[in-house]
This record gives sequence, C-alpha cells and structure tokens, in this order.
Amino acid sequence: MTGNSIRAVGAYAPRFRITAEAFEEAWGQFHASGIEEKAVPGADEDALTMAVAAAKHALEADGSDGDKVSHLAFASTTPPLAEADLTSRLGAALGVPETATRRFHGGSTRAGTSALVDAVAADLDEGVALVVAADCPKGHLDDAVDHAAGAGAVAFVLDDGGRDGGATVTESAEYATPYPGTRFRQAGAERTEGLDVTTYDRAAFREVVTGAVDALDADPEPDAVAIQAVDGKRPYRVAGALGVDNAAIYEVATVQDLGDTGAASAPLSLARALAAGVETTLVVGVGSGAGADALVVEHDDAGAVSADLDLDGGANLSYAEYLRQRGEVTSGPPDGGGAYVSVPSWKRSIPQRYRLEAARCVSCGALNFPPAGACESCNERDGTEPVVLPGTGTVEAVTTISQGGAPPEFAEQQSKSGDFAVAVVAFDGPDGGSVSVPVQVTDADPGSVGVGDAVVAEFRRIYTQEGVTRYGCKVTPAE
Repeated sequence: MTGNSIRAVGAYAPRFRITAEAFEEAWGQFHASGIEEKAVPGADEDALTMAVAAAKHALEADGSDGDKVSHLAFASTTPPLAEADLTSRLGAALGVPETATRRFHGGSTRAGTSALVDAVAADLDEGVALVVAADCPKGHLDDAVDHAAGAGAVAFVLDDGGRDGGATVTESAEYATPYPGTRFRQAGAERTEGLDVTTYDRAAFREVVTGAVDALDADPEPDAVAIQAVDGKRPYRVAGALGVDNAAIYEVATVQDLGDTGAASAPLSLARALAAGVETTLVVGVGSGAGADALVVEHDDAGAVSADLDLDGGANLSYAEYLRQRGEVTSGPPDGGGAYVSVPSWKRSIPQRYRLEAARCVSCGALNFPPAGACESCNERDGTEPVVLPGTGTVEAVTTISQGGAPPEFAEQQSKSGDFAVAVVAFDGPDGGSVSVPVQVTDADPGSVGVGDAVVAEFRRIYTQEGVTRYGCKVTPAE
C-alpha cells in the first residue's frame, strides 16, 4: 500500500486517575483484568476537548499550524453530540481552513484505525492530513465495561512523503462478520453494554483479529503489536495466533494505565510505538459487531517521527470522587438565572474563545481583547489586525468560586469538580506585549494558583445552555 506517510504524533489523557484498588474497595471486586488504573475525564472534558489537546500536541511536534491541514478526520464513539458535525468545532479550535476536507468516523471502536487508513489514501493537495481519535466510554456502574472504561486521545500528522523520514503504512486489510451483542450502545443511550458471554466475546475478537491479519498480503513479522484492548487481558489471548509474544503487545500498550480508550485504543499504542522508534508495528483496530482493520506500519529511521505524548496522570480519585466527576451523584443545572448568551452571539466570538484571537492596534501596536471598538490603550479607531495569542501567560489576580457562589450556568460544573479558581491572566502577545483576560482555571486546586504563576490555555467545555455546549479557553498551571 502506498500513500501518505505519518510524520508526527501527539497524544493526551486527562490528569485524573482511579485505581483498580479503589474499585475493589467500592464493589468488593474489579471486573477489568490487567488494568492497574484508568484515566477519568474532568467535569469540563469530553471527546472533543481531548481531541483538540492531542491535535495541538501533534501539530506542535510537527512544527505545523492548523492552517496547513487540508484533510481533517475525527474518530470517536462518544462524541458530545449524537448529531452534529464536530469537525467544524475541532477545525475552528485548531485554525484549520474552512475549505479543508473533513471526515467523521464513529459507531465502532475501529473508527480510529479506519480514519487513519482513509487519510493514508487522501489527496492532500500540498497540505497535511490530521487524524484525531478520542474517546471516553461509559458503562453501567457495576459492569466490566465501566470498570475498564478510560479516556484518551491521539492525533497523527501525515504528508505525501515530500519530507524525509516518517512512517509508512505498507499494507492494510479488513475483516467483518456478524457477532451481535458483543458490545453495543443503544440509540439515545449514554452507556455501552454487552451480553457478557465470555466465550462468545473471545471468539468474536479472535476471529476478526486473525481474519484481518490473514487478509494482509504478507506475514508482517512485527516488532510490536498495537491492538484494540477492552481490558488488559484479552489482547494477549491472540498473541500466539499472531506469532508474537506478550511483550510485543505490552511494551506499547496503554490499557493498563489509561483503561479502555475506545476508538483511540489501537492508535494510542501505535503512537507509543512510533515515539519509541519501533521499526515494524502491526496495528489492529477492532469494532464489536464485529470487524477489524489490520495495518502494517514501517518506521525505518528511528526518531524520524516527531512525538509529543502527554499521557501522565496527576491526581488520584477515590470512588466517590470518581462518581462526582462523572455526574453520577450530582444534580443538574438550576432552573432559570444565569447570564444568557445567544448561540449567534457566541458564534461571532468563537475565534476569541477557541483560539484567543486578539487585535493589534495599527496606531499604537497595543493588543486588545476582545478585538472590538476603539483601542483600549490609545482610544483610536484607525483599525486593527488580527493576531492569535500563543496561549501562555501570567496570573495577575485570582479568586476562588465556592459552592453557592458559582453563577447558575457554572453550577453543574461546580457540583462535579468542586471549588474552582477564576483569574485575570496577562496573556503574552506573539511578538511581545501582553493583554489581560479574565479566564477560568482548570486542572488545579484553587489554592495552588497564585499571582505571578505561569499558565497555559487549554480548550475545554464552558457550560451548556439551550442544549448547546459552549466551548472555549481556560488555563492550567504551566508545567
């Protein structure tokens, strides 16, 4: 198979973690074999926000900007909206041209590998392809699906081979046969479930994995296997059939640290393999129902694929805190009140909210945010030029919003995540200077952020109104 080459990878996982021991204390047992801990999305995170984070890591690793993307693909089985073109929001957050080709892949956990296969064959028209897979599945609280369900995102930048290095998908094949009931999510439901017939599930997994690999033109003889992992045990049951030992799977696996990441599972393991300079990786994405994609990825020049993988955890949760972050034990938003912002008004401010687009005064050179009206520095109306702030800054003032003090539109988030900080941040300009912006602080205990601290912007959920989630920038402490 010839086509576009992978030249950079990025990945992201939420900082929250819950261990297998925490589940055992709560339930008396843990139903997800081989998982030591799993990643848990924060109250303001979902598949879209994680996709933006992973994509930014990939573009930064590549040294590219979003305006170079001519093919954008987003794969997820847990999109925050069941019907909406989320590639438009993803592209807006990254600065992707509005004329770029866009593809959404969903409905199956093999969506991530399917999106990658399609991007390899895409006509890039002198641009690059950006493939992003992100997932955060949920199950019923007392079943194996939920005990394993984790969260994570991964992104790949591809080009037509015009640049030296990279990794090439030399072969791909697929296989599908009906195995109803192995894993499914009913229309309108939030939780994934299955019939939990162990021998049936194992047979489905084994048949589609070996079927897809056998359909390849040649024996791949891989150094590593990046395979779909619904738990930390099932992938190893097919190691012998694939002609590899368990180490070939384990050395690039993420399931033991992040849990079942759905459509991002096999692609995340591929990202680890590429970051480690593995020469030949067999990638197998599996979707219940059942089907599989098999890809052979060759990476001849160790280190040629740039990588920025942000997969480390930072805060362990108790089981009660886990339920709170997921919204299982919290009430919904209060009735009435809140600052009403219409969807058309929010839409007009998307460049500022998503990418921190400011305006530089042509008269005095001062930065203005938001970019409207007379210059705040010289009061002139001679015009401005748009500039995108790099997203780094310093806290100038900070306060804590406690229970009962949150505006009604933020009450639901506050009930899930607890107290949060709001700060005035002096954001750095792209060519010097700064501009002050009020912004919410996330991924940090309120008391841990003070005046003078360095922070960076992150794309997160702000609040939901009229059924429409508003997204925008918050800040986290700089590492």
